Amino acid sequence: MTDSKKVLYIGGHGKIGLLTTPKLIEGGHEVHSLVRNPDYKAELEGLGATPVIADITELSSEDWAKLADGFDVVVWGAGNGGRAGADQTFAIDQDGAIAAVEGLESLGEKAPRFIMISYMGATQNEVENDGGSWYAYVESKKNADNRINASSLDSIILGPGVLTDAAGEGIRVVEPGTGRDRDGETPRDLVANVIAEIINEDQVPPHAPLEFFAGDKPLDSIWEA
Repeated sequence: MTDSKKVLYIGGHGKIGLLTTPKLIEGGHEVHSLVRNPDYKAELEGLGATPVIADITELSSEDWAKLADGFDVVVWGAGNGGRAGADQTFAIDQDGAIAAVEGLESLGEKAPRFIMISYMGATQNEVENDGGSWYAYVESKKNADNRINASSLDSIILGPGVLTDAAGEGIRVVEPGTGRDRDGETPRDLVANVIAEIINEDQVPPHAPLEFFAGDKPLDSIWEA
């Protein structure tokens, strides 16, 4: 493992965030967990994280630059996922994520590494524009991921399949663009393990994006070209 990293985890009270935080703490990293609801502070502190209370929908790119300055890694694990309607999905999954990317970019050489949790095939997915929450989610993730790919950031997009609550042991990495999220399952615990592995190794895997299911290969197979 490399030196301890200062990590900002955006959406730290999500299921993957709650799994990732203790793994990073155990690895010797310093975790700051961004959430909107101050009621989560005690739980996050119990995991060893430092809570950061902020509303993603209210942060400009300048705000993100100030917030992220001094961090080594920023993990984006936030998402409305259509739960609060299309407008909120666009505000968080698209506009919020893009503002964060632009804020980090403005830091230049000081910009932290950026890890985005997306889903398999996000930039290729097409659905009918019915004005609903699912359309908003698909378009938001596509636009955010494309903005990351066009950015100057040292970044990696994670593309898991259908998320489950199973144990995250082995992994199966698929060639980008060849799989579909519904082709297999990916435990949230495995996503957390992948995030920890990337931060521990202080580099990004040779895949853009890194798309994966549960499988029978060891975690370090993500470094295979």
